[in-house]
Parts: sequence; structure tokens; C-alpha cells
Amino acid sequence: MSRKASEKATFEAGIKLGALFHQFIGAPVSLENAEVLEKAIESCVKLQPYVVEAQVRIRRNALREKLSAFSYTSLDGSMIEARVVVEVEGERAEAVLEWNEELKYPLMRLVD
Repeated sequence: MSRKASEKATFEAGIKLGALFHQFIGAPVSLENAEVLEKAIESCVKLQPYVVEAQVRIRRNALREKLSAFSYTSLDGSMIEARVVVEVEGERAEAVLEWNEELKYPLMRLVD
């Protein structure tokens, strides 16, 4: 396995999480459609080149805190957790998007 393939896999993992974040932040979400939205986001990410796994979870406690009087709100960085695995020329990279409470910011990092 080449270093170039490893670097490309790492790059692609970061790109996938960035795309996920910027494409779906702001989507209308409620307790009733959170699971459907999770699956829709996963499905969209899995369409992208090199993606072999994608998991998305909307943190229900964060969602509940932000629900409007109309029982929905807009998806934001504090609500979403995601994991993506990409494979390029046999090299895999796994990355996650998680809310960092101390920084009050959604951070992306490589897991493997």
C-alpha cells in the first residue's frame, strides 16, 4: 500500500465529513423525523466516491433543547455525530465528526 493512497484516503475522509456537515446543517428536524434524516444523510454520503461506510446520529438531547414551539428546529453542529470510512487503493481511513462541549464546536478527527 502506498503512502499516496493512504494520504488520499485521509483527505477523502475529511472531505466527506465536511460535505456532510455543510450540506445538511440547517435541515428541518424534529423528534419525529430525526431517524429518517439520519438515514437520508447516510444514504447521500454513501453515494460519494470511496465511501464504504457512513453512520449518522442526531443527538436527541441536543435536539430536544432546541425544539421550537412548532416541535421542530434546524439541524446544527451540536446535534450531529457522524462516522465515515473511505477506501482508496486498499487503504482505509476512518474519521468522525463530534460535538466538543468544552469548545462549543463540532470537530472532525481521524480515528484510524
